[in-house]
Amino acid sequence: MSAEATPLLTPAQRKLVGFALGFAAICAIGWLLFLLLSGVARFISAFSGVIWPLAVAGILALLMRPVVTVFEQRLRVKRPVAVVLLYFVFLLTVTGLLVTFLPALVSQLLEFVAYLPTLWRKTVAWGEGHFPEWLAIIRPYLDHPTVKAALDGLAQQAQDLLGHLAPTLKSAGAGIFGIFGVVASLAVIPVYLFFFLLSNNDPTRSLPEHLPFLQKEHRDDVVFLVREFLGILVAFFRGQILIGLIMGVLLATGFTIAGLKFGLAIGLLTGLLNIIPYLGSILGLSVALPLAYLQPDGGLTLVAICVGIFIAVQLVEGWFLTPRIMGRQTGLHPVAIIVAVFFWGQALGGVLGMMLAVPLTAFFVAAWRFVRRKYFAA
Repeated sequence: MSAEATPLLTPAQRKLVGFALGFAAICAIGWLLFLLLSGVARFISAFSGVIWPLAVAGILALLMRPVVTVFEQRLRVKRPVAVVLLYFVFLLTVTGLLVTFLPALVSQLLEFVAYLPTLWRKTVAWGEGHFPEWLAIIRPYLDHPTVKAALDGLAQQAQDLLGHLAPTLKSAGAGIFGIFGVVASLAVIPVYLFFFLLSNNDPTRSLPEHLPFLQKEHRDDVVFLVREFLGILVAFFRGQILIGLIMGVLLATGFTIAGLKFGLAIGLLTGLLNIIPYLGSILGLSVALPLAYLQPDGGLTLVAICVGIFIAVQLVEGWFLTPRIMGRQTGLHPVAIIVAVFFWGQALGGVLGMMLAVPLTAFFVAAWRFVRRKYFAA
């Protein structure tokens, strides 16, 4: 009679081995995701001059396709005619806005860039008068040759508009072609957009044909998730652009009436930069409040008025604009949005990642909930 075989591992040891294997699998998945994101960031950085026009044209096509369909159906014209008509209406609208606001906006922007050194000197003088002990600690570092050279370089770039824009244009994909490369990239966007708008088909209609290696159930899940991502992308950008424009107009009007120097430019840019969540608010307040306090007719009263205008516009955005225009919320906590902006900005190499941070995060949250409900319900 053979003796009963003893198990190789005790129950506690089996749990420990299972935990170790699970932890190793999680680390391996995390490492693979890191390699994937690093590869995507390098690819976007290397081919940004090609990717940016395609991405902008694709997003604009998703936003403007319903308008083309309305023109096509209401006016009973063919789709190419509807696209040309949309271009004509858009051109007239942009021309009217440029003729109305561009001269004042450009004038204020140039004056603001030239005023930056004066604003810096006034800020330093105010600090010397109110917090001399702090400046006594900081001044040795400011007098360091490296820091001083960096500050002098920033001041020179601020005075020279072209020098201020050159690094941004280069990082946007201009490369060795400089401004010509950026102009060419911008010029090709309407061409891409025209051909994208000519198609009225669902962009995911032929997707199942390209996934024959998946089972039908899994193929349907992939198509569903892609459609969900496109829906989130369209809803976010369509709502965020419109909300940013309205906020920019409200802030510019309020700042101008309050008497803030360069109020038109600061208000419009603050609203438009809110396409990237919280970026416009942070940059706008960091410029508007010191300017309101240090300008010749400024002071705490003007600062309080500017803060009140900003709070009022934020309340209008939170209580009226976002619920009415966005239609549905992303469901993300404000802290999660801030972390997502920095994470995707780093992962995808800059501005493109920051712009896509909220829709990407909302999509992954929705995808995880879908996968958990369907495949991990037990």
